[in-house]
Amino acid sequence: MTEVNAISTLAYRDLLKFLRDMPRLVSTLVFPLIFIVALGGSLQANLGEDMGYNFLVFTFTGVLAQTLFQSAALGLISLIEDRENDFSQEIFVSPISRYSIIFGKILGESLVAVSQGVAIVIFGLLLGIPLSGPQLVGLLPVALVICLFGGAFGIIIMASLTSRRAADQIFPFILLPQFFLAGVFSPIKSLPWYLDILSRISPMRYAVDFARGIFYAGQPDYDKVVLQNPIFNLMVMAAMFFVFLVVGTFLFVRGERNR
Repeated sequence: MTEVNAISTLAYRDLLKFLRDMPRLVSTLVFPLIFIVALGGSLQANLGEDMGYNFLVFTFTGVLAQTLFQSAALGLISLIEDRENDFSQEIFVSPISRYSIIFGKILGESLVAVSQGVAIVIFGLLLGIPLSGPQLVGLLPVALVICLFGGAFGIIIMASLTSRRAADQIFPFILLPQFFLAGVFSPIKSLPWYLDILSRISPMRYAVDFARGIFYAGQPDYDKVVLQNPIFNLMVMAAMFFVFLVVGTFLFVRGERNR
């Protein structure tokens, strides 16, 4: 129960910090909405008929998964802030598992990202994105899985960084190429071999394809937009999550001990 209480307390702390940070609250919602309307709408108008499926819906599912993954990953930068404020050392000397502490941070940022995902879904409904009851129900666990996966990715990237400035420079460099390699805005079924290799090692690819696999399940457009079976994507994400969590926690704790 001590471990559970620690995880829930850390998660609640991060969620509360987000709800009190109005600039972050607004900025994390505005950009995904711009992507959906500007890119999805323009691509649908210019390429939708040629591709044979609704590009606005395609972009909506991609941006939803990308936002969940990216928000959870970037949220782990708060660990650097905690380190600079010596908060991390205070919690690391407590009689709590290091993995519980890191998982609590990941869970907290996942809850933050899910709240953003809910706002995007509401906006999608206002845009006329066809979302049935089963699809909405199916997207909820999908969103949580993607957020946890993104958080684990964030911890392994952040673990070796020493300052907030370094994190602000490194994270966009790592995340931005994945927008295109993961097929957030455009199809990636046919890529040059070198881009296909980069796409397959891009963690965001499996999150985006997993969301689309659940969203398009049973629909005629499924084979046109989904790359792999959702079960395959889930297995890949589970394996990566375990590696990212274990290695990332080890590196972060070692860095704290060396301070």
